[in-house]
Amino acid sequence: MQLNLELTPVVSLIAGVLILIFPRILNYVIAIYLIIIGILGLVG
Repeated sequence: MQLNLELTPVVSLIAGVLILIFPRILNYVIAIYLIIIGILGLVG
């Protein structure tokens, strides 16, 4: 659970920066973010 709390903001920041730099990859960034959050939710 502690890993989830520490990793989620980092993933969010990376996703936000990628969206700002490459707006066309928004769909991929959202999909990857949701998959990572889902995996962390299942594991943690």
